[in-house]
Amino acid sequence: MKLRNAGFGVTGAALAVLFLFPLLWSAWASVRTPTGFGTENYRRLFTSDNGIRVEHVVNSLTVCALTVGGTLLVATLGGYAFGRFTFPGKNALFLLTLAILMVPYATILIALYVLLGWIGLQDSLLGLSLVLIMFQLPFSIFMMRNAFEAIPKELEESALIDGCNSFGALTRVMLHAVRPGLITVGLFAFLTSWSEFFAPLILLNSTSKFTVMLAVVNMRTASFGAIDYAALEAGVTFMAVPCLLLFLVLQRSYVRGFMSGALRG
Repeated sequence: MKLRNAGFGVTGAALAVLFLFPLLWSAWASVRTPTGFGTENYRRLFTSDNGIRVEHVVNSLTVCALTVGGTLLVATLGGYAFGRFTFPGKNALFLLTLAILMVPYATILIALYVLLGWIGLQDSLLGLSLVLIMFQLPFSIFMMRNAFEAIPKELEESALIDGCNSFGALTRVMLHAVRPGLITVGLFAFLTSWSEFFAPLILLNSTSKFTVMLAVVNMRTASFGAIDYAALEAGVTFMAVPCLLLFLVLQRSYVRGFMSGALRG
């Protein structure tokens, strides 16, 4: 038993080093200067003409808020329907929803770009958010369906006996019971929308609409071949900090939600 626990510990430590090393190296490189260590790289990142500006951060936060909110709303309603109701074609519709995961999203971005132009949402943060929501929904609905199925039926039945309808039972009782699943879905949606590069690159044309990710890449490509690697590492570190903080704060609920959702069914 002790030998097995030691093996688990060594394996876990090795994996932690493997995944943390690039981040730690980026953080170290972001404060390294020709004369030692300092914040010069971050100053160039935020003061350069092609660097990160306040509007880029606001754009990223706007996209994240819209993506997280839309994903949670649709995934909660869809997961509740798939997990609690019986209707014709339920399993086929659920499998069709999951089948979207097998479609590489990069292959349909051009078609989505044209579609957004038809509905007047081309080169807009709302249009980008709708696309990111669509990409998040199959996994999110899968998670929420399993989270709702894990809740005892007696809990919902007691709410119905007390006079709640299905929507009332969802909002007053069920949402509290599936909170870890909601946090997991919301965290995944935030991480995806905050760090997404390819979709904003295709769907956004105006530099004023750029997200932080595009601003960092634009800083790399707008220097006539001279790449400021130190400032880029500062940008990578800046982008990683919100993700790390959110994960550290929500890690317990994230693990509970992932275990109750992804490993069920």
